[in-house]
Amino acid sequence: MSNYARDPNEPDEMLVVKPGKWTLIVITRLRKDKRRFNELRRDIGAISQKTLTATLRDLERDGFISRTLFPTIPPRVDYELTDLGHHLLDLADSWRQFALQHRTSVEAARQRFDAAGEGAVIRLLSSHD
Repeated sequence: MSNYARDPNEPDEMLVVKPGKWTLIVITRLRKDKRRFNELRRDIGAISQKTLTATLRDLERDGFISRTLFPTIPPRVDYELTDLGHHLLDLADSWRQFALQHRTSVEAARQRFDAAGEGAVIRLLSSHD
């Protein structure tokens, strides 16, 4: 942890918004309409209830989604993208396009890295290079 105070007006302070593994997946699942918690969980599949809850709370805290609670039994909760969330959806779509376009390059890099084992190659450059 750093010992100096950061200026909250600095652009890099926004990088504190740290998307988790499931953030962009949840955002894309909310693309078209409101969704209930269990609908999201079924649609995503491999996500645990705890992880989905944490992801939704983080997204709500950062203003990307809104949460509407209906006083029914059992309680009904709907999630939907905010205007800010729609901008994040644009980023998610761009990331997906990037991933599709560069998938083979990333897979090849991973294979080279894994083949090198724990002692991955580190190139040291001298001041003469």
